[in-house]
Amino acid sequence: MIKPISITAIGSVSPLGDSLDEVWSNYKKNTHFFQKKIFVKEEEWVASLSKKSIAEIDKLKQSDSKYKNLDNTVLFALLASRMAMKMAGWTAQDNFGINMGSSRGATALFEKYHQEYLQESKASTLSSPTTTLGNISSWLAHDLQTQGPEISHSITCSTALHALLNGIVWIQSGMVHKFMVGGSEAPLTPFTLAQIKALKIYSNSVEDYPCQALNLKKKRNSMILGEGASVACLENGITQNALAIVEGVGYATEILKHNISISSDAECFQRSMKMALGNTNPDEVDVIVMHAPGTIKGDLSEFKAIEKVFCNKTPSLTTNKWKVGHTFGASGALSLEFAVLMLLNQEFIPVPFIESTKPLKIRKIMVNAVGFGGNAVSILLSK
Repeated sequence: MIKPISITAIGSVSPLGDSLDEVWSNYKKNTHFFQKKIFVKEEEWVASLSKKSIAEIDKLKQSDSKYKNLDNTVLFALLASRMAMKMAGWTAQDNFGINMGSSRGATALFEKYHQEYLQESKASTLSSPTTTLGNISSWLAHDLQTQGPEISHSITCSTALHALLNGIVWIQSGMVHKFMVGGSEAPLTPFTLAQIKALKIYSNSVEDYPCQALNLKKKRNSMILGEGASVACLENGITQNALAIVEGVGYATEILKHNISISSDAECFQRSMKMALGNTNPDEVDVIVMHAPGTIKGDLSEFKAIEKVFCNKTPSLTTNKWKVGHTFGASGALSLEFAVLMLLNQEFIPVPFIESTKPLKIRKIMVNAVGFGGNAVSILLSK
């Protein structure tokens, strides 16, 4: 692709916790992190932050008068980015770039301000600056005091991995040497839940594992929404403090026949995975962290794409959505964190309700993400 890029730090806040040790400990448990919550008189499965993480977010919100009016998408990203910056040992003088994306942006605030407008026929003073998509990266730049480029975007559920693509391009252009990338999402709001339920893909399961992501024999859709943010620090070359190396990147978009679907064998994933592999022998990939949203068509089409690309030897397959749900724009970054943790600990985390082969060693992992619009991204990582 590219010359190697090092991931030197990862910070996240999610239902799994807010430190890499806590997150890894919770990955090793065969339990999910869903709970039932009431949205407009109806109970729905969701994966929300822990009480401890919510307390940290509240503390952050009260730490600066300007932060009191920010949406959780921004606050999640602020907390995760502070952790990543500390781990990487970066300072404001590094003038690193920031690309922090979100699929839906300031969902809760937008709904709040719109409701106020309907009731009062006027908009609140801060309704525009606090709900624009660009306010995520701009607040990160303000908080971390960096003067490098700051970019915000929404490319639906592959947003975070597209941010990683952007960071790599900036670094390899020579215009910056370090880039902070990731995604943040706080979608647990009544209107967002209603939208996803309208698509007939939301889980109403009473099973032990209500999200059946990667179960290719399931008879009903089982997507569940989660919230969180994850941020990775990228540096040029192979550094001594690298957690993992980005060896290859791939991307593709396919022409759609329906607004939310991809082809039955996910042509976009086939192309993105082949691009990410480059000259790497597919047999060298030990694990794939799949996008696998828990829908019948979504899970199966990605699996068929993997079969076509890795025809001689299918890598060990896993996903984290059975545990933390689908976090939209943050999901690719949380999958990246999952992959890095498996590389570091040399332990494969399977999906407990399906049969899977465990690799003898974990040397290379591919991470997939795709969103509405058929915009797939694949990232190849190595130790």
